[in-house]
Amino acid sequence: MKLKVCGMTNTENIKTIAELNPDYLGFIFYEKSTRFFDGKIPDLPEHIKKVGVFVNAEINVVMDSVKKHNLNAVQLHGNESPEYCLKLKGLEVEIIKVFSIHDNFDFSVLRPYETGCDYFLFDTKGKLPGGNGYTFNWNILNKYSSTKPFFLSGGIGLEETKELQLFLKTEASTYCYAIDVNSKFEIEPGLKNHKDLKQFMYELQY
Repeated sequence: MKLKVCGMTNTENIKTIAELNPDYLGFIFYEKSTRFFDGKIPDLPEHIKKVGVFVNAEINVVMDSVKKHNLNAVQLHGNESPEYCLKLKGLEVEIIKVFSIHDNFDFSVLRPYETGCDYFLFDTKGKLPGGNGYTFNWNILNKYSSTKPFFLSGGIGLEETKELQLFLKTEASTYCYAIDVNSKFEIEPGLKNHKDLKQFMYELQY
């Protein structure tokens, strides 16, 4: 199981969290976000993948950001089409397409994205495109019919550890590739709590 820590903004905090060796660190290139990143990503160990998070951005904006920050993955958090995802495949980065989940979510909408994406990310349906701070009903993933690996996101913090451990023992988690955390580990938007993240990783045996 991989771990992604998203919404990083502070240079020193990025370096501190990198010492925990998460698999992915996420940087949000969406100006309306309170975790908008407009700085320079510090040097990171090669095994930590840098993820750029975008919301309905122009293709050229995404491409420029990939080159500028030497990103390893692109996370698409808006209404990007399957064709949009395919155009980004040429960048040779991982493509992660986000879908906001609710109790009546229709998983058939994922099919057109199978070719253009490397991973799906399931977040909680809320007012904001991510960072809403609460979980969705993970039992809905029993209806997941794809074999595409996915990131589990949405309101995951220390309080969810036991529930998460139980989920990871169920068939619904078969294709769960990574856990994505953000707001539940924050001191303030963009600033992550090293101690809490370390405890979370210990409890989940990262």
